[in-house]
Amino acid sequence: MALTNALIDVLKRELKARGITYADLARQIGLSEASVKRMFSTRDFMLSRLDEICEFAGIDLSDLARGVAARETLRTRLTEAQEKELVSDIRLLAVAVACIHHLSYAQILESYEFTEAELIGLLARLDRLRLIELKPNNVIRPLVARAFTWLPQGPIQSFFYAQAQADFFRSRFDGPGEALVFASGRLSRASAARLAERMTRVVQEFRETHIEDLRLPLDERPAMSILVAMRAWDFGLLRALERKSPAPRSKR
Repeated sequence: MALTNALIDVLKRELKARGITYADLARQIGLSEASVKRMFSTRDFMLSRLDEICEFAGIDLSDLARGVAARETLRTRLTEAQEKELVSDIRLLAVAVACIHHLSYAQILESYEFTEAELIGLLARLDRLRLIELKPNNVIRPLVARAFTWLPQGPIQSFFYAQAQADFFRSRFDGPGEALVFASGRLSRASAARLAERMTRVVQEFRETHIEDLRLPLDERPAMSILVAMRAWDFGLLRALERKSPAPRSKR
């Protein structure tokens, strides 16, 4: 079952890279779009149906097998040198983020003011960095795992703190799907650790939802970002009021 799941995941990724939707498949193989969605969600495929889909999409079964093998070597992080190269060119960083978000060549070209020659050049640089594999017909295969993260305190995070943090918080967070929640309190270390674990699960759910929504048209998937943080902290103005010496003993 694990192998089947991996095979279907690779197939879905390859279809997405080629801009092939469930509706396209439904028309080609004579099923309703709902039936195709159910087939992918339950991962219940007959081999003949798999052959049909692969033939229509121009995918070789050997490509799927190699894709399954490659899943084991997908990057969860870049090196510091690689992150520095991305930060050194905002155009390269923009295309890298788009690729990590599984945008196709056509979608990137539609989203940014690049010429085709400029975009192909940037994609070739990302291919050399092994962030993506640029395949024939400008099909983009991201080489990053679902759990991909930027280096803690690395060039990308430092860039965010310096350049993007103020822009991120320049909002009332009251738009569709937006939220900003702030809370403070006094927790034991054990309680804080439990909450931190739950926060990690929320981030993982965000990533999985992003993958699930790849089947939707780009204009139905606005770019969204989630920032989850917790630390030992008191507001600076309040820290200035903290007692520096023992409190006098009460007479009561």
